[in-house]
Amino acid sequence: MTTLEPGATLDHYRLEATVSRSGMSTLFRATDLNDGKQVAIKVPHPEMEADPILVERFKREQEIGQTLDHPGIVKTFNGENRSRVYMVIEWVDGRLLRTILNEGRKLPIERAIKITLGICDALDFMHKRGVVHRDLKPENIMVDEQDGIKLIDFGIAMKEDARRLTYAGPSPMLGTPDYISPEQVKGQRGDQRSDIYALGIMLYEMLTGQTPYSGPNPLVVMNERLLNDPKPVRKLNREISPEVEEILFRALERDPRHRYATANEMAWDLEHPEQVGVEEEGRRPVRLARGMPAARRMVLYAALALVPVALFGLMLVLAHR
Repeated sequence: MTTLEPGATLDHYRLEATVSRSGMSTLFRATDLNDGKQVAIKVPHPEMEADPILVERFKREQEIGQTLDHPGIVKTFNGENRSRVYMVIEWVDGRLLRTILNEGRKLPIERAIKITLGICDALDFMHKRGVVHRDLKPENIMVDEQDGIKLIDFGIAMKEDARRLTYAGPSPMLGTPDYISPEQVKGQRGDQRSDIYALGIMLYEMLTGQTPYSGPNPLVVMNERLLNDPKPVRKLNREISPEVEEILFRALERDPRHRYATANEMAWDLEHPEQVGVEEEGRRPVRLARGMPAARRMVLYAALALVPVALFGLMLVLAHR
């Protein structure tokens, strides 16, 4: 397969411009020559098409997209006879949440909550249909002029009843280090509570202008969420109410059993903050290792610290097979 560039014609689509490139595919803005409408075309790289597992992943992404009809989720159109593997996606006007954050660092509290509520609504819809995004981040949220949102890029999404695929590289296995949930760091598939954790990270970033964990490399960033609590947001932004801070704590629980079980639960609390019970000052969201003797706690921390390293080594082995 040849590599496509803007100006080329793919069946009845003319590729107008390159929107983005990832490790597995290129996204183009295109025109449907049948009706003149703009669409997005996602084309896997030629080397990806030679890998049956990655082709299966791409087809699963398309199938998932076609099952989700919601105003907060980008539409994927049914495939007609095509000359090669590619995906036709709704063209969305607006800006990435990442672009908005880069311009202003943090957002006004009311705006951050409005955007979060829109994401909650979209997540609740897809979770009820057994779909987990697994890579929520500001780069995958489009925001329009009225702060309506659309979730995009379901490249590593999964249906909870789908069989597990064996991947060739780290990104499909893990997602993005700043937003990945602790259970995904440990190599688990994750479920809807993993999306809620990622949403908690995004709300934290919208309210403070920074993510709760940082480090010199992705392994350190992932390791931090296994061992340390996020800094309370009210220490970074005193305008945030104790109730909103409590909601963040609940979304960012390290143990998914202690997190919001559904996006709808989180949305309800954001809409009714006066009914959110607030615990003592300085409460942290994580209950791991409380009451443990110091020696056992140090052993546990050391074991947890090795989890990302072991996963990274495993991924390198798989990538070279």
